[in-house]
Amino acid sequence: MSSLSTHVLNTVSGRPAVGVALRLSGATGVLFAGQTDADGRCPELKALELEAGAYCLEFEVAAYFRQQGTPLADPPFLDIVPICFGLGGSGHAHVPLLVAPYAYSTYRGS
Repeated sequence: MSSLSTHVLNTVSGRPAVGVALRLSGATGVLFAGQTDADGRCPELKALELEAGAYCLEFEVAAYFRQQGTPLADPPFLDIVPICFGLGGSGHAHVPLLVAPYAYSTYRGS
């Protein structure tokens, strides 16, 4: 079994992205829905025990930027950011998201 964590950072403000709604999906559908805390993290994700397989984290970034008062195009360039990844065996995977209204980046963290 594997565990998972994430951290969302607003690259416009250089601060954690607080209150970003997110979902984790796997082969059987939605496994978790929640939002980031005051540090841009979602500690409830760590409680999940995930089998090897394909997963997708989806982050509702347009709603977050609107809530922050950031002007967005209509429709927004980025609405929901999906990060699809695979887990194999056991261990921990950290999937951070660095995001702005027109760009995002991710990597396999530790």
